[in-house]
Formats: sequence, structure tokens, C-alpha cells
Amino acid sequence: MASDPPGPSASRRELLALVAAGGASLAGCSAPSRTTETTTPGGSETDAPGTPAPSPTPASAAQRAPVAEDTYTAVYEETIPSVVLVRVYGPGGPLGQGSGFVFPDGSHVVTNQHVVDGGRTVRVRFHDGTWAEAELRGTDVYSDLAVLRVDAPETAPPLALVDEEPPIGTQVVALGAPFSLGGSVSAGVVSGVDRSLPSQSGFSIPDAVQTDAAVNPGNSGGPLVSLGGEVVAVINSGQGENVNFGVSAALTRRVVPALIERGAYEHAYMGVRLLDVVPSVAQANDLDRVQGVLVASVLPDGPAAGVLQGSQREATALGQRVPVGGDVVLALDGRPTPSQGALATHLAIRTEPGDTLDVRVLRDGEERTVSFELGARPAPE
Repeated sequence: MASDPPGPSASRRELLALVAAGGASLAGCSAPSRTTETTTPGGSETDAPGTPAPSPTPASAAQRAPVAEDTYTAVYEETIPSVVLVRVYGPGGPLGQGSGFVFPDGSHVVTNQHVVDGGRTVRVRFHDGTWAEAELRGTDVYSDLAVLRVDAPETAPPLALVDEEPPIGTQVVALGAPFSLGGSVSAGVVSGVDRSLPSQSGFSIPDAVQTDAAVNPGNSGGPLVSLGGEVVAVINSGQGENVNFGVSAALTRRVVPALIERGAYEHAYMGVRLLDVVPSVAQANDLDRVQGVLVASVLPDGPAAGVLQGSQREATALGQRVPVGGDVVLALDGRPTPSQGALATHLAIRTEPGDTLDVRVLRDGEERTVSFELGARPAPE
């Protein structure tokens, strides 16, 4: 993670730490890049999206404590100068708009890939009313992140990213420009972590943060911020009433520096299609536990070819046709993988192309460990 910026950022955190003895909640919102907000393209390390159900991480007493009204005001006043409205233009005029925030390096703005997708010109408006033309430095469809190079005014200090995953129940605030209403704030809590966020393009964004904060078109790319004034997630999309998502700070910290330096980011890739072991899969495969990830198929030329075994046939269980006979992945590099979400998070946050991956599998009723070198995920077609 980038180091904390000097000056205003340090004083911001000191102030918020004094004012916020509890936690604040954020209304994360999905911002549109065209017309209305939709789930956006993202990448996970699996070929089939899924949402894990992690054990809740208990919030501390301070995070659960009531929050004084002036706490939200303090968080807002200290962080909103770092938030921008992003407006995108094509050959025929405006294409859409979203939100963004100044990255810890102070020279770039982070937003969503789907906000800038298809645009030729991007302009950002800072909270003080200043407009600036931005240079698109890089995008990553698999994480739905994008980076803009822009000369930020001194009135727009950078925002730091949290160092650790926030406990479920942590109060947060969402900042951005829903419906082009710049400088807006809403409140909520972190409702879940380690989610896999499905996208319309068939990929999923791993390690996503879920929040109950309200989301609306125009918020995408804006920050979901803790009461300490640090970014918990990059707001991405809404999938139902009070069920909204953001790209985690951990994934953002890995992807954004690569986009700044090279314009692209390489995701670790196994080359397999996976399914969560649900009751029907467990029954069809005679599994004792309803846990783990079934290898439904292995790409012939993928990194796992010749090492992992995919299913060879299907059977009916609990009224469903499910794959039978593939490896069941139990752990990666010694870390349990009870779900696709856990597997995708490990690949996204702890590995990179070229790493040797140790995979603990259940094969023909016996556990064994196999290894292979991870590849780089190919560009989407």
C-alpha cells in the first residue's frame, strides 16, 4: 500500500480519530457510465461467479457504539475535498458520469473502468468547483478499476486506503455524485466481506466489500470511507435494496499502482471452471462435506492442464444436473477454500502470474497436494 501522504492527510486522520469514537456508515452507490447503473465488468480468478458466505467478523464495541451526528459532519468535511465528479465524453458528446477520489500518490484519481469505458475525453470537477482535463492512464476490466492522471489542486488532498479488511458491522460513509449531485454523502455499514461480485460480462470481482448504504447512478468510482477517513472500498454497483458493493482496498492497492506504471494489470490465472460444492454437488459426488470447490472443467492449454482433473460426466441430484468426478479443491497454499469466493480472493490478493500454486484436492476419495505455475489471465474477448 502506498505510504500515508504528509500534511493534510495526517491531520485529517488525527481529527477523525478524535471525533469518531464509533464508526460511520456509508451509502455506497453504483455509478453509471452510460445511462443507468448496472453491475459492471470485473475479474475474478474463477470462470464462474459465486458469492461466499464468510463467518462474520465481529465489530469492536467502539464500532458498534452510537455515532454522534457531528461525527458524520467531521468525516464529510475532512474527506469530501478529495472526491471528484468524473464526466466522460465521446465523439457525439457526453457519455456519462461517475465519481472518483485522489489516490495516495496525490497525482492520480481512481474511478471505475465502466465509468470511463468508451470515452475519448475525461474531465473531473473537484469539490472547490475547479474543472480539469484528465489523462486516462490505465483500466482493468477484471477489477473494474481505472486511473486518471490529473493535476489536483492543493485543496484536494489524497485519501489513504485502509491497511486491514474492515470487520463486518463497521460504519462507513459513501461519497460521490449520485445523479450528478456532487458532494453527496450517505451512511451505512459494512454488510459483508470477501464477496464475489458478478458482472454482466460473466466475470466476477473477488474480495468485494458489501454495504447496506444506498447506491445510485453516479456514485460508481467514489470512495466508501471509514470514520477514520480512509478508503474501505471503491464503490462499484448495487444489486438490490440495501445490497451494494465496492472493490476492496486490498485489491485496489494491488491493481492501481500497476495501472499507473504500465497501464494494465496481470491477474493470476488457473484456467479452470469451478463450482461451489452445494448440497446437489455433494450428493452427486458422494462427498461427506458440503464444502469446497469442484473443478468442473480444465482448459486444455491452461496453466492447470495435466495437473487438475475436471469432471467427465453429469448426474442428477436434488433435481439438478451437476458435474461428477472432478477434483474438489480444499485449500490453496495451505489456506482453506470453502467457496469460490475464498479461492478467488486468495488468487487475487496473495498471488501473481508465475507463482507456483500448491493445491490441496480431494480426488477419488483421497486428499493429495498438486502444484503448477500460475499464468496471466488473458484479455477478455
